[in-house]
Amino acid sequence: MASPELKTITEMLRTRQQEAPADITFTESRALFEQMTAAFPLPPGVTATPIDAGGIPAEWIAAPGASDKRTVYWLHGGGYCIGSINTHRGLLARISAASRARVFAIDYRLAPEDPFPAAVEDAVTAYLWLLSTGVDPAQIIIGGDSAGGGLTAATLVALKEDGKPLPAGAVCISPWTDLALTGESLFTKAEADPMITNDGIARVRDAYVGDSDPNEPLVSPIYADLSGLPPLLTQVGENEVLLSDSTRLAERAEAAGVDVTLEVWPEMIHVWHFFAAMLPEGQQAIDRIGEWVRQRLGAPLTAS
Repeated sequence: MASPELKTITEMLRTRQQEAPADITFTESRALFEQMTAAFPLPPGVTATPIDAGGIPAEWIAAPGASDKRTVYWLHGGGYCIGSINTHRGLLARISAASRARVFAIDYRLAPEDPFPAAVEDAVTAYLWLLSTGVDPAQIIIGGDSAGGGLTAATLVALKEDGKPLPAGAVCISPWTDLALTGESLFTKAEADPMITNDGIARVRDAYVGDSDPNEPLVSPIYADLSGLPPLLTQVGENEVLLSDSTRLAERAEAAGVDVTLEVWPEMIHVWHFFAAMLPEGQQAIDRIGEWVRQRLGAPLTAS
């Protein structure tokens, strides 16, 4: 049974969803997201160091005890239209603490100003920049949430197709992997999801896809050849419209020979990890990610 805090958070999100003006602009949505996440506390002792990653704004985020020998490369969510390092810094600080690895985050270009393939190009460029600095790909885990989860899979496919060294693994939280919007849960979970509406997801899809084909593999990686990709951990909530995007990604990756771990968390909502400061299940899911990352990167599983 879910914690009492989940009900409070769900009611808060549903109220925000109902009160959101239908004609809100992406600029206004970005500002609201920044404002909301600014209230999330940053764990003590975290360092955040801005850097230029080959022309892409980036940041190293490290919790106390994080090793600079291990890297989690994170691609933020936000429907490819909103979100930033700022909105995700609290989440990434917690991932750094749980994995005992430093986190490398980027501000990739957003739609509608920069539609597909801008986000994929930036994600690939920043990864190759990371390798150019001497970071060992065997000590990198790539990951992302929501649209960033889909971008994670697309980035891996692009790197593989170009013959580049792949990281040791990938983590996808509630990934958006099918921009053709054919997932069954878009309809079966519409009433349960307090965060994403079908109208809202279609709007950001159109902004990002632009004149491209939503079935293009680098737009919707569930339609890509997933063979040869590194081990994949996917976490998704039972009560979210993107549930089918996660389960189908896992099914297709496993059928292609990928080592897949799929976790469907009972009663959870879209990227519940965001609320870890107040939601026990959020921190539990982050701790699970940390354990998986440490296993993949050969880090100690217990505190030294």
